[in-house]
Amino acid sequence: MTKERSRQYKERIDKALATPRLQDALHRFGDAYLISRQNAFAGLDFEALRGEIAAMKDGVRENRAAYLAEFIRNAEAAGAKVYCARTAQEANDYVASLARERGVRLAVKSKSMVSEEIHLNDALKEAGVEAVETDLGEWIIQLAGQKPSHMVMPAIHMFRDEVAQLFGKVTGKKESDDIPHLVQVAREQLRQAYLDAGMGISGANIAIAETGGLVLVTNEGNARLVATMPKIHVAIVGVEKLVPTMEDAARIVQVLPKNATGQAITSYISWIRGAVPCEDGAKELHIVLLDNGREALAESAHCRDALRCIRCGACANVCPVYQTVGGHIFGHIYIGAIGIILTAFYHGLDKAAEIVRACIGCRACVAVCPSNIDLEGIILHLREAVGKEEGIGAGKSLVFRKVMRNRRLFHSLIRTAATLQKPVTRGERTIRHLPMFFSSLTEWRTLPAIADKPLRDVWATLPTKVEKPKYRVAFFAGCANDFLYPELGGDLVTVLSRLGVEVHFPQEQNCCGIPALYSGDKETAVELAEQNVQALLAQNPDYVVTTCPTCTMALQRDFVEHLRDNPAWAQKAAHLAEITIDVSRFIAEKLDGAVALKRPDGAERVTYHDSCHLKRGAGVWREPRALLAASGREVVEMDHADRCCGFGGSYSFTSHPSIARRILEDKLVDIEKTGASCVAMDCPGCMMQIRGGIEKNEQKVRVAHTIELLAESLR
Repeated sequence: MTKERSRQYKERIDKALATPRLQDALHRFGDAYLISRQNAFAGLDFEALRGEIAAMKDGVRENRAAYLAEFIRNAEAAGAKVYCARTAQEANDYVASLARERGVRLAVKSKSMVSEEIHLNDALKEAGVEAVETDLGEWIIQLAGQKPSHMVMPAIHMFRDEVAQLFGKVTGKKESDDIPHLVQVAREQLRQAYLDAGMGISGANIAIAETGGLVLVTNEGNARLVATMPKIHVAIVGVEKLVPTMEDAARIVQVLPKNATGQAITSYISWIRGAVPCEDGAKELHIVLLDNGREALAESAHCRDALRCIRCGACANVCPVYQTVGGHIFGHIYIGAIGIILTAFYHGLDKAAEIVRACIGCRACVAVCPSNIDLEGIILHLREAVGKEEGIGAGKSLVFRKVMRNRRLFHSLIRTAATLQKPVTRGERTIRHLPMFFSSLTEWRTLPAIADKPLRDVWATLPTKVEKPKYRVAFFAGCANDFLYPELGGDLVTVLSRLGVEVHFPQEQNCCGIPALYSGDKETAVELAEQNVQALLAQNPDYVVTTCPTCTMALQRDFVEHLRDNPAWAQKAAHLAEITIDVSRFIAEKLDGAVALKRPDGAERVTYHDSCHLKRGAGVWREPRALLAASGREVVEMDHADRCCGFGGSYSFTSHPSIARRILEDKLVDIEKTGASCVAMDCPGCMMQIRGGIEKNEQKVRVAHTIELLAESLR
C-alpha cells in the first residue's frame, strides 16, 4: 500500500469515527437485526441448514463445468441468449454493444452487486446509455455519487434528512424527510423510466442448472418491472450463483432473507425462465455469466470456500468494525468479511490490502455465515499473501524472525524490559502514562506492566505436587499469562490441585505464533508451532490446558493447518489439538467442577464478557458462567456479551487503535449498565483491554479472569 493510499485510508477512518450518528445508526440496526434473525430462525436447525448449503455449493464448485453446460443448454432451450464473460471488460462490452445495436438510450436497473463489481454504469455511459437505478437504496446512492455501503442495504449509512436533500435536487423543491413521503417521491420519479427504457438490467440470486432459470429475491417490486417491461432484459450473473436443482434453490430462498435482514421471507421472489412472452414476440432475455476471477478463486485451496457465499450481507451486520466505520471504509465494492476475499480475487490484492488489515479477527462473521465459510481463516491467508507482496515492516520482521523464533533471546529481552520499565511504572503493576511518541498508547487505556518475575521463573515454588492425581496436564500459558499476569498461573495451580490434577509447565514453550500469523508472517508461525508441539508433548500429558482462547485456537486449529503437510510433525500436531482444552471446559467437563466448587449463594455480583475466540472458536461460553455461579456468585448478563472488546492484539496498538478504542467504549457502556461489581472473562488480552479502559475511565468495576475468581472461592 502506497503512502498516499495509506494517508487517504486513515483520513476516511477519521472521518467515519467523527460521525457518531453513523455508529449509532449501524449499532441500532445491528441490535435489531440479531433479534429479528433469532426470531426468523426459531424452530429451524441453522447449523444443519448451512451445512447442507455448504455441501451443495462445494459440489457445484467441484463440478462447475458440467453444471454450467447444463444451465446454458436449458436456458437457451427456454429462449434465453447466454453469453459467458471471462472478464468485467467482456461483460461490459457485451451489454454496451447490445444496447447500441438495439438503439437503447435508457436502461433501468434493479439492484445488482455484480454490476457494481464490473462498473457497468460507467461502461453504459460511454456507450451513450443512461442507466437509472430503480432500487430505492441504489437510486439514493446513485444520486449521491457514492458506492453501496452494504450488499443488501446499499444506503444504510445515510440518514433521511440527507435523502430528503438529495431528492430535493431532483424535484427542485424542499422535500420533507418523512419516510413514506420520500418513498412516494421515489416512486413518482422512477415510474416513467420503466415505460421509457429500452433495456432492463438485473442480477440474479440463483441460477438453476436443471431448468436454466433464474431467481430474484427482493423487497421491492422494481426487479419485476425491470425484468418484464422493457423489451430487452439483461441478467448479469456470477457463475458462483449456480445450483443444481429447484430444491437447492428453495433451500437458499428459505435461508437468505432470514440471514440477510431477519425476515421470515422476503417480499418478492421472482422465478424467471426464458423471455417473458409478449404479443409481438420481440421480448429478449440475455444472460451474461461472469467469471472475472471466480475460476481463480475456485482453484485456490485456501480461499475457494468463499464461492459458497449467497450474498446475504450478514457478515457485515454483526461485524464490530463495520458497525464502527461503515462499508465505505471496510470494503471496496463488496463489503465486510466476504468483501475482503472477493475484492482480492475480483479486483486485485492491492485493492484488498487495506481491508485485509481492517479485520479484527473476532469471528462474528463465521458464526452467522449461512454457507459455513471460515471467513477469518481465509482472511488470515490473505494477510500472508499481502505480507509477501508488501512486506510486514522492518520492525515486525525483526521481532518475529530474529527475536521471537529464538526463545531464549525473546524471553531475555522481555526480562530486560521489565527492568527498564521501572521509571514508568514507579513500582505499580499498571502503566498509566507513557512518554513522548508512545503517549497515544495510554491515552485511552492503561497498560499492564511486565511482571518482575515471569510465571516460568516462579513455577518451581508453586505447590503443584498432587498425590494420586486424576490427570497430569501441561499448562500452555501464552505470553500474557507468563509475563504479564503470572499470578494467573498460581490461581490455576490452586484450583486444579484442589480438584486432583497435577500441573506441569514445559519450560521450552514459546509464543503461540498468533501475533506473527495475524501480521502475515506464516513462516514464523510455523517455526513456533514446531517448537511448541515438541515442548508440550515432551512429558506425554493427559491434557494441555490453556487460559487464553487465542492460544487455544492456535493449538487446536493453526498448528494442525501449519504442519499438516509435514510428515514429521502432522501427527504430533493433530494429537496436541485433540488433548488441548480451555481450563474452564476442562474443569466443567472432566472434573465436574460445578459440584466441586459449590459455595453458598449471596456473594459478588458478576457479569461475563465472552472472548471472541473462546465462544466462536473453542465453542466455550456456558462453562465459565456455570462455574462462576457454582462458586457462589450472582451472574448477570450484559448486553452484547459476545461482542468484541476491540483488543485484537496488535490491532489495538499499531494497526487500528482508533477503531479499537471506539469498540471498547461500547463494551464499557454495556458493562456499566449491568450494575455488576466485577466483570469476568477468560482471555488475558480482553483483560488487558477492558481493565485498561475501566481504569482510565475510573469506573468502579473489578476485572478478573474466571480462574482467578474460582481460586478466590477455594481459598
